[in-house]
Amino acid sequence: MASTRDYYEVLGVSKDAGAGEIKKSYRKLAMKFHPDQNPDDPEAEDRFKELGEAYEVLSDEDKKAAYDRYGHAAFKAGGAGGGGFRGGGFNDPMDIFSQVFDGAFGDFFGGGRGQTRDGRKRGSDLRYNLEISLEESAKGVSKALELEKFVRCKPCKGSGSKGSGGAQTCTTCQGVGVVEQRMEGFGGIFRKQVVCPDCDGSGQVISDPCPECVGQGRVEKVDRTQIEIPAGVDHGTRLRSSGNGDAGVRGGPAGDLHIVLKLKRHDVFERRGEDLFCEVPVSFGTAALGGELDVPTLEGAASIKIPTGTQGGTIFRLRNRGIKDISSGRKGDLNVEVRVEVPTRLSGEQKEKLASFTESIGEENSPMHESFLEKAKKFFNL
Repeated sequence: MASTRDYYEVLGVSKDAGAGEIKKSYRKLAMKFHPDQNPDDPEAEDRFKELGEAYEVLSDEDKKAAYDRYGHAAFKAGGAGGGGFRGGGFNDPMDIFSQVFDGAFGDFFGGGRGQTRDGRKRGSDLRYNLEISLEESAKGVSKALELEKFVRCKPCKGSGSKGSGGAQTCTTCQGVGVVEQRMEGFGGIFRKQVVCPDCDGSGQVISDPCPECVGQGRVEKVDRTQIEIPAGVDHGTRLRSSGNGDAGVRGGPAGDLHIVLKLKRHDVFERRGEDLFCEVPVSFGTAALGGELDVPTLEGAASIKIPTGTQGGTIFRLRNRGIKDISSGRKGDLNVEVRVEVPTRLSGEQKEKLASFTESIGEENSPMHESFLEKAKKFFNL
């Protein structure tokens, strides 16, 4: 799941920190938690991704302003309050690291974009927009997703090599990963270092590439991925399925799959946070005389008592009949608003009886009407 910690807390800076302080803190922490520095620590990798997400937001003036105003909601799918960033996707944390350090630690950390000196490279993160029902969001659900992505090549087991030779030193760049390029200008001849075109900067090439994946160690296909949606998720919730993104190059670690949830519109219930709301019709007679009323809940039917003289718009609250909070586990409430239904298609006899009844009850039985007339009498010249 995307970071829910305060971004300033993630980077260890105050809310009035300047761009320089934010960058300095990111550089220090990113070096500490870089996956290549902590190869057997998945928590360090999560921390590294969290740092990249926080820095991406706080280093951008527009995103920082949106975050300061709306918090994490600014980057949920659909944005927030008209000021959000639609979609809420974040860049590859390796890209952010590479941009900040400008390649200065490329050799030490295996090159840009998470690539190592033997050509291994982390796979890209993927995003999947998933629509689920209100019932599924309330109870949780297991979903099988089909998406086109890179998967590990089976014939070479992800190595990219047909035989046992594996990766060899690139003869073009002699294993350095860069080559010198001569450029002529008005002032003479200039020399510039560029990424080696034969090894893509890794310094290694596959001498006997696998014919199935052409030395990449991965192939593209439609893959089926099973994910678990926990109870309590809401519209715009982002979930992360570690290792279910693109497979890495030549045995590199796989990227992650980010699932952005969208809630389908429900025919009966409206969700507001952890609370549910619905409108239920009640007959004129039941509203006037009182009685029992069956109402729907996500767990089945429930019964509420309608007091004598219940007015339309009255809301009855059913405790713990809402949605479970994904963090605390506390359940919200179901709020039932009754709508008094006025009878239609009355017969002549029924109309006479209703008119007689209306005349008999007098104004003292219509307190809302009497109160309204008192407030608005000057408009009626009363």
